[in-house]
Amino acid sequence: MHKEHTSRQKHFLVPIEKIAAQIGIKEHELEYYGKYKAKINRTDSYDSNGRRGKLVMVTAMTPTPSGEGKTLTTIGLADTLNSLGQKTTAALREPSLGPVFGLKGGATGGGKAQVIPSDEINLHFTGDLHAVTSAHNLLAAMVDNRLHFDGPSGLLDCRRVTWKRVLDVDDRVLREVVVGIGGPLRGIARETGMDITAASEVMAILCLSKNLNDLKKRLGNITIGYTSDKEPIFARQIKAHGSMAALLKDAMKPNIVQTLEETPVLVHGGPFANIAHGTNTVIATRMALQLSDFVVTETGFGSDLGAEKFFNIVVRTGHIPPPDAVVLVATVRALKHHAGIKRKDLQEENLDAVEEGFDNLKKHIQNMRSFGIPLVVAVNRFTSDTDAEIDQVKQLCQKEEVRVAESRLWAEGSKGGQELGEQVIEAAVKDKNDFCYTYESESPIIEKIEQVAQKIYGAKAVAMEGKIRRKIKRIEERGFKNFPICVAKTQASLSDDKQLLGRPKDFTLIVTDVSASSGAGFVVVYCGDIMTMPGLPKSPASERIDITDDGEITGLF
Repeated sequence: MHKEHTSRQKHFLVPIEKIAAQIGIKEHELEYYGKYKAKINRTDSYDSNGRRGKLVMVTAMTPTPSGEGKTLTTIGLADTLNSLGQKTTAALREPSLGPVFGLKGGATGGGKAQVIPSDEINLHFTGDLHAVTSAHNLLAAMVDNRLHFDGPSGLLDCRRVTWKRVLDVDDRVLREVVVGIGGPLRGIARETGMDITAASEVMAILCLSKNLNDLKKRLGNITIGYTSDKEPIFARQIKAHGSMAALLKDAMKPNIVQTLEETPVLVHGGPFANIAHGTNTVIATRMALQLSDFVVTETGFGSDLGAEKFFNIVVRTGHIPPPDAVVLVATVRALKHHAGIKRKDLQEENLDAVEEGFDNLKKHIQNMRSFGIPLVVAVNRFTSDTDAEIDQVKQLCQKEEVRVAESRLWAEGSKGGQELGEQVIEAAVKDKNDFCYTYESESPIIEKIEQVAQKIYGAKAVAMEGKIRRKIKRIEERGFKNFPICVAKTQASLSDDKQLLGRPKDFTLIVTDVSASSGAGFVVVYCGDIMTMPGLPKSPASERIDITDDGEITGLF
């Protein structure tokens, strides 16, 4: 196969039409964004059930601040399954500029398990996140425009507007803002705020809609605020959903790129899992399932966040099936972290800490078993890990009677994932799959919160103020009782307190607020001090990112 060289990536990339052809996408179905990335304009794949491949979902134990290689494992596992003769496609979320310029840096894998061209994917890509930002903020502008012309006596109460604005950059000073000051020509003065684009309900809608009609309907169902009598007002009532859908028309089309080993990857949609539902679009996953023997997808952060929401929110839509297997990523580093070992000492061999920290991984194993899906633990090996530490993790997993495999994907690519790939195929094909949800749709919202808190987080109880309970009652009375819940909480702990490492017990989950995402179709439950607009860390990745005189981006990884 002819390959072309790009000095920016220092890799040999294959023209994207050749990658697309591997899964039956024809050249006329591609909309090119340069030579190595494209959108797929294949509308029949949005709705057709067709032949279904097997779906593998990748999640993780509670991560350290730097992450445990979940995206890397997803990419490398797809490469490995291809090398084992299974036609495989990966389906990933699009990176947000927030973490790219913030704490974590780029989000396209690493080592020999990467999606390329990584600089372009991390920076702007095909403009989908910008389209979501524009659609979201168009609705905000139309809300304020209605307030300006209708005045305080209009249908929408200016004191009860709930729709904020968004930006795809971490910026803590925008969490609370005042708009409309300076006189009547500037609108009605009111307090509002900004969230990060990945937390936008429009992003959730993009990722949960099965086609354009579904998208437009969901956009119309967005709650923008309330009347003076506390009755909800929807986006369709100010005629905003049509223009919003027009802005998202191209963003609905999945993006196709490639791995270093030329595996096709659909990168589409990017909600966070700690403050949103954390999974790529159902459109991309459905399309990949029709075109592949195996599809490997990921969910954000640990199983208590992304995986729980994948099962209870995404699968519940009926647009995609439950996975055939789950891969739970663990690292020696994270086990030591949850034993209380300081960051500077994580590279030193410490078998006692590995065993102590295993309690966190054990809880995630139990979480995944509660859904009835076949499970494989992937021990993602770092260069500082010793053979004794890796062996101990595997032995501890074997005591739990769970499949386990060492992963050397970062250092060796697909060659380092053979054991993992074989275990995943066996689990997906041979192991019993008896999928079940954490709670029933008909259960009261408070009961759903309690079920997730107790079964998934390990909480003893749930606490909330009376005003939150009354707010939940109003949400149920407005017809949203059967919605699943989307818990917004810290990713650093199984609890809502980021300081509680390991496996917290006898804690009370504190619910601080709730809101109905009536377009997305779930109820957001805010816990602890979670922020929907992150802030940059003391030393953000943006300080290290630069561009050379010949146009090469540096410092992304």
